[in-house]
Amino acid sequence: MLLRFTKMHGLGNDFMVLDLVSQHAHILPKHAKQWGDRHTGVGFDQLLIVEAPSNPEVDFRYRIFNADGSEVEQCGNGARCFARFVLDKRLTAKKRIRVETKGGIIELDVRNDGQISVDMGPPRLAPEQIPFDAPTQALSYPLEVAGRSVELAAVSMGNPHAVLRVTDINAAPVHELGPQIEHHPRFAQRVNVGFIQVIDRHRAQLRVWERGAGETQACGTGACAAAVAAISQGWMDSPLLIDLPGGRLSIEWAGPGTPVLMTGPAVRVFEGQVRL
Repeated sequence: MLLRFTKMHGLGNDFMVLDLVSQHAHILPKHAKQWGDRHTGVGFDQLLIVEAPSNPEVDFRYRIFNADGSEVEQCGNGARCFARFVLDKRLTAKKRIRVETKGGIIELDVRNDGQISVDMGPPRLAPEQIPFDAPTQALSYPLEVAGRSVELAAVSMGNPHAVLRVTDINAAPVHELGPQIEHHPRFAQRVNVGFIQVIDRHRAQLRVWERGAGETQACGTGACAAAVAAISQGWMDSPLLIDLPGGRLSIEWAGPGTPVLMTGPAVRVFEGQVRL
């Protein structure tokens, strides 16, 4: 059978989006891995699947597969593309959309200027909620990696993140430390790894090694986690502008127990069909 899909991106973080509300198919990890290959498939960082909700209090269910076939809990840039997709496809007429994810319920707000704001919910900072192997909650933790000790913050935005501060974003050891921290045994479900350079109290630069995808042009949940780490440790103040290789996100966070708000663009690239 043929399945219609849309290719989209949020700041260069790219997605293949499938509507399984009006189409019916059973998608397996092997399909994501096959389609995600940039040489023999469609090519993407993540596959986003739009489904009818199982919870009557939400509008849709949102599933996410990495290009390596692993299913993950959350994707912030994908969430903005999700909102644009369901409006463009007339699956809803709402401008404020509640969505059920593996990592919890999020709210998407399509603004009149075309930007999309996502209420990502409060960050989870307790080690067992990330999950991260640590005896007590702290603002930062030492981690032994490849014979050296690095200091990092650990945050869950519905998916796990480690955040390291660097002095030069261009020289950050993203490809050296990223995969080693991603697979570190203290992170039971692996982890996304962000490298942040603070420019001033409201602006920072960020590169992210994503779990199951490698370094991407942008990571929405990574920007949220980095903002939480920077505000918690007194490096920065809300609101923040986070510059990633693919572009800029605006992040707001009022402190523990309050939701993180992320605002940025979502772009449709092309439509296509794949054979299942």
